[in-house]
Amino acid sequence: MVSVLIPSQLTAYTEGATRVPAAGATVDEVLRDLDARFPGIRFRVVDEQDRVRRHMRIFVGLEETRALGRRLCDGDELLIFGALSGG
Repeated sequence: MVSVLIPSQLTAYTEGATRVPAAGATVDEVLRDLDARFPGIRFRVVDEQDRVRRHMRIFVGLEETRALGRRLCDGDELLIFGALSGG
């Protein structure tokens, strides 16, 4: 199991939860597991070409990754961040 930190702009999908457990051996498998429970969340992070959206950042622990195939270990922490904008 992996612990996933959900950014505030996506908590509407997770019923307000900011941290949820997910299963998967890769970043993509974890996102697909989340999407099975919280439909639509993966599309907000990954585009139609299966790439992490430009305004989204994914970290495994302290290491940023854009590779959906990045391997994960049981107990890893996956952090999803969305860029903030405004003026």
